[in-house]
Amino acid sequence: MGEKPSEKPSERSPGEPPEEPEGLGESLPDDVWEQFVRDSERDIRTSGAPKEPSARARMVTERLRQQEARGELPQGWRTVPDGQGMNGRRARRRRVRTAIGVVLAVAVAVVAMKPSLLPGDPFGTDSGTRSGTDSGTDPGTGSQSLPLLPAETAPETAAPGSVPGTPTLEEPFAGSPAVRYADGAAGIVPPEAKAVGAFSKDQVARALERSRTLLVDANLDRGTLFGGTPGTVLDEVLDPRQPELVDDLRSWLRKPGEDRDPLRMFTRFDRDEVRLVGDVVKTRGRTTFEEGRDGALDIHTDYTFVYALAPADPDSTEVTRTIVRRIIDLRMSDPAKYRVTPGRLAVVSYDDDVSNTACFVHDGFLHPEPAWSDPPSAPPSGPTVDPYDRSRDIGDDSGPEPCGTVSRT
Repeated sequence: MGEKPSEKPSERSPGEPPEEPEGLGESLPDDVWEQFVRDSERDIRTSGAPKEPSARARMVTERLRQQEARGELPQGWRTVPDGQGMNGRRARRRRVRTAIGVVLAVAVAVVAMKPSLLPGDPFGTDSGTRSGTDSGTDPGTGSQSLPLLPAETAPETAAPGSVPGTPTLEEPFAGSPAVRYADGAAGIVPPEAKAVGAFSKDQVARALERSRTLLVDANLDRGTLFGGTPGTVLDEVLDPRQPELVDDLRSWLRKPGEDRDPLRMFTRFDRDEVRLVGDVVKTRGRTTFEEGRDGALDIHTDYTFVYALAPADPDSTEVTRTIVRRIIDLRMSDPAKYRVTPGRLAVVSYDDDVSNTACFVHDGFLHPEPAWSDPPSAPPSGPTVDPYDRSRDIGDDSGPEPCGTVSRT
């Protein structure tokens, strides 16, 4: 646009468009041409949306197009001539700004006509008619849908905040922090294995997977939950050479009692009393490992399981929750130094904290005490605790078995 178009007239040959109206083919004075360029750039810069070109702009544009088609304009007339230096660079920048201005003007006009094309809701135009998924609500139930928590990689430092809602058959974890916990076995994710002590990375990985199998089979398997024997734990995970433990657990499952309680390791409910609501048990916790004594592999597991339950009567709509936290320390010793079964795990220690179950009942089952049940089997005698507070140490209880109350379920 730095040069004026050629002023040379031409003869019209057959088939060519008719000649321009009088005055259109005449040369444009320099001041008119420069004024046209300035006006065009000013209009683009100041416009909020593309505008209809003026009559003069349309005339000049059409004239240039026809002259270029007939070959009447000098080669390179659209570019800035060489040798203009900084003036040429300024012209190039000006053309870039002009092109950007046109694009922005078009974009502004399109958005003005249809704001929904922008992501989110920057203008507050959402009328609340979006689908439940977009608005954070489950479209099937209308309850709030909260994102799952990231995996727990370090001890938690405080109890989780309150969550609004009331449990129902459709939303059994409403009103519970567990609504943000992972589903079942997905919440038990062993850390990445590495060589430890006398064991290679692959051996450590297999041991970590066995610890996961123990947790799943003991706390999530439907057979175990309703009175079955967790055979995988007893037959494939725990070391049969560990003095008495495996035999004791089998005996406790067959004939439970106050000093023979299988609930110390396994979660079990009476199917004649309650049923699980839905197909999900909520799970949260972590597994860690380190080198133990004499090159052993020590594995520490700390997990909370939340069970949504209803009366066994299929027509009942009452829902309650029982929360079980288990801390189990396992060890895989070096078979070159100890009489152990290679690859099997020994239980070093175990502890549990069960919320919302009858106290002092030792029949091998947990007994939730929701509104539909009889009065509690024993009056509360211990402190009030938050079963979702994973920062709390559950290993300090001493004296008789506590029978406290829970602040929420």
